[in-house]
Amino acid sequence: MGEPTRTGRRVADASAVDPAPPADLLAAPGYGARRLYQAYLAAWNRHVDSVLTGPQFAVLSAVRAYPGSDQSSLADAAALDTSTMADLCRRLERRNLIRRVESPRDARRKLLSLTEEGEAVLTQVHQRARRLDEALLAGNDIARDANIATLLNTLGAHWEAVAAIEKLD
Repeated sequence: MGEPTRTGRRVADASAVDPAPPADLLAAPGYGARRLYQAYLAAWNRHVDSVLTGPQFAVLSAVRAYPGSDQSSLADAAALDTSTMADLCRRLERRNLIRRVESPRDARRKLLSLTEEGEAVLTQVHQRARRLDEALLAGNDIARDANIATLLNTLGAHWEAVAAIEKLD
């Protein structure tokens, strides 16, 4: 087999053609969503932060927006399942970016707040994340940018609902 290319695909020799995705893949919304997500992760790691992940950024943003809220409720706001949220919160707490305290009403519930360091990190990363958002939507007008974000969020909500259906007809 040949050398790996920048995209990770192997090319047998210099004259080999990198095949285009088949038409049925290009027509599949999941394929497009996966490509967008992979490209976004690569752009995030290069231009925003290679240590703080997108989900960690989402958790910090949710904690900033709703300080003192419980971990489980904030999982929904950050679009994470509760076990992933618990793991992320433990890591963020170890890095001194958030504080987790037991709820006075229910010791099983963890209430979250940002530390000073967490606030500073979030502010810095937020600025770089907004620059990335602008670069990703470059060439579009502001109204269209808002429509793209609305469409993506609407699709996300619909796809989550479809995922919860027991069986598709």
